[in-house]
Amino acid sequence: MNGSNASAGGPGHPHPLLPLLGADDEAVAFFAGIADLDATDPASHELEDGIRLASGARLEQFARAGSGDAYCFVGEGGKERPVVYVSLDGEAGPIALGLPELVRLCLVAPWWRDAPGRTTEALRAVADEYLADLPDFHGQRDRAARALGIDPAGLPSEAAVLSRFAELSRGPVAAACLVVGHEGAPLDPLFGAVPDRP
Repeated sequence: MNGSNASAGGPGHPHPLLPLLGADDEAVAFFAGIADLDATDPASHELEDGIRLASGARLEQFARAGSGDAYCFVGEGGKERPVVYVSLDGEAGPIALGLPELVRLCLVAPWWRDAPGRTTEALRAVADEYLADLPDFHGQRDRAARALGIDPAGLPSEAAVLSRFAELSRGPVAAACLVVGHEGAPLDPLFGAVPDRP
């Protein structure tokens, strides 16, 4: 929309991780199959008409979830650009500052979309249920991390990841990444009801 969906594989793209997310077998198996972040065909990604940033800055979709929800870069620049998640359910918000952070957050908590508004106990239950369905989760995660040049031992803790999502949902990053729909009304925040964590 409005030229905001330039091919993610084009010249000057923000980070060399993106082609790996869409082409490396181990990375695709984890991110598209487990984390629900599919970057295998970025040229086909297109935001729903009318979805834009309130600031007027560029909103560039580079991946999608199986549901059709969008992962988007905000503004111009390189790897430090914020990443916003736009849900077809009318929710949106920042989830990382740059692709490297997003990759690490998704390696630790690929079930994060089930997190909004849940208590710590419910979040733990969601994670436990998710992991019970994936007996080789840690092996798949570690193989994907190594394929992207990331040492699995250096990944953040699950608590740190959940705290980071909550942190990004408030303050200047959230204000700069406010997404509005086709009628100009702001979309609901992704983590609006997540309580502060210690």
